[in-house]
Amino acid sequence: MWWLKAVVISASVCLVLGKRDFPPDFVFGAASAAYQVEGAWNVSDKSVSIWDYFAHTYPEKIVNNATGDIACDSYNKWKTDIELVSELGLHFYRFSISWTRLMPTGFPDYISEDGKRYYNNIIDTLLEKKIQPVVTMYHFDLPQSLQDLGGWTNPLVADWFANYARVVFSLFGDRVKTWLTLNEPISFCDIAYNVGTQAPGYISPGIGNYICNKNTMLAHAKAYRVYDKEFRSKQNGKVSLANQILWLEPDTDVDGEAAEKARQLMGGMYSHPIFSKQGGWPPVIEKIIAEKSKEEGLPYSRLPAFTKEEIELVKGTYDYMGFNFYTSRTVRDAKPGEKIGAWPFEGAPDIDIVIGVRPEWKQTDAWWLYITPEGIRKQLAWLKKEYGDIEILITENGCASSNADVDDEVRVQYYKEHLEQVLLAIKEDGVKVTGYTAWTLMDNYEWTDGYSIKFGLHHVDFENPNRTRTPRSSADYYASVVKSHSLDVNNKIIDEL
Repeated sequence: MWWLKAVVISASVCLVLGKRDFPPDFVFGAASAAYQVEGAWNVSDKSVSIWDYFAHTYPEKIVNNATGDIACDSYNKWKTDIELVSELGLHFYRFSISWTRLMPTGFPDYISEDGKRYYNNIIDTLLEKKIQPVVTMYHFDLPQSLQDLGGWTNPLVADWFANYARVVFSLFGDRVKTWLTLNEPISFCDIAYNVGTQAPGYISPGIGNYICNKNTMLAHAKAYRVYDKEFRSKQNGKVSLANQILWLEPDTDVDGEAAEKARQLMGGMYSHPIFSKQGGWPPVIEKIIAEKSKEEGLPYSRLPAFTKEEIELVKGTYDYMGFNFYTSRTVRDAKPGEKIGAWPFEGAPDIDIVIGVRPEWKQTDAWWLYITPEGIRKQLAWLKKEYGDIEILITENGCASSNADVDDEVRVQYYKEHLEQVLLAIKEDGVKVTGYTAWTLMDNYEWTDGYSIKFGLHHVDFENPNRTRTPRSSADYYASVVKSHSLDVNNKIIDEL
């Protein structure tokens, strides 16, 4: 990946290449997100985001009434965070910009000098240490002032986001060469509006989530077009979005059609409009929801259609694909009269499928996360089959626990098994995976799980005012993989010249 060029194999190290080596240009990183780590929720001129509002207004929806008011205190400890990245030997660090910290009104009429300084400091210091910044523009923290106007269900949000993107590109694009517009629309559209467990907390299944779906596609596309027309020729970066996609497989041999239908809903809704040659919604999903809407007596589909102009606007707005992977599910057709749970973790009422898990899959301490390493390879192969030989950057992959132990062998094994499957996808399936991102650099605020669930390569002591960071065994393991550029971390022959 030329846009993340780093010294992957140091000139001072001679490596004996083997079957378990990653390609020479393959890059490794770790990720975080603004609301989950920054804290300083009301410092300087920063305004209130939907997660500030949600956590303060509905504390009962979050484990231990936790908020991100302080979180990891990365607003003050950003230098420490970059040292952690540097000590791991990573090639890049993925972090997000807080819309409310940079543009407190939500609009480009006022740009915060404090916000500019904060993100410039992070970017410049990363580059000084030869670490590439990978920047997400939106990671769930919409300005509350825009939510009051309808948020992601207001069609004007696409233009609001494009204006925000223009400011971000103009301020930081001379140094940032890898961009993600949106992180996981499935989370802030489908989980948010289907079950209300994510900000803004409004429940509108089958309506609000689909309006959000379309508006996110238009927002991403307009931001991409802004980059294309106004910045690409000078800045020469790459732009995509990050989608979380669960691997969905047939429950039994007779459930193949149901599984493929579910994959189009899971992977296709936020991919087909952008990455397919046809553009627009996945045809099978568009047809089913239109028919269901008609049966319900509606004169229109609950899934808002794209116009021909909108299809062309969205289609092809990518330079690579950002892919978040954590877990898998089984799929089968629902039985007549069977109650179907909420999409995406329990079922999909609109396409009449039930989602489950296999008894042999080991559950982590997060209720939704089962360890299924083969799923990442299968999902990568499916993406290649659906959308062609596109470049894929794995933008999140990680393992949850509820304990603070630094000896985290379960997480070490999770990374080891998933990296093995990624390597198989590259070498045996020919998938063009060019990088891998561990979620997450350090324990942080895990949304409605608060601080009860931990994903960090580094333990954070949230009882200590200093928010002390301590490396875990998984940090040591990951650093050894990065250094050796191989999964043969114990047997690698390394000659220091």
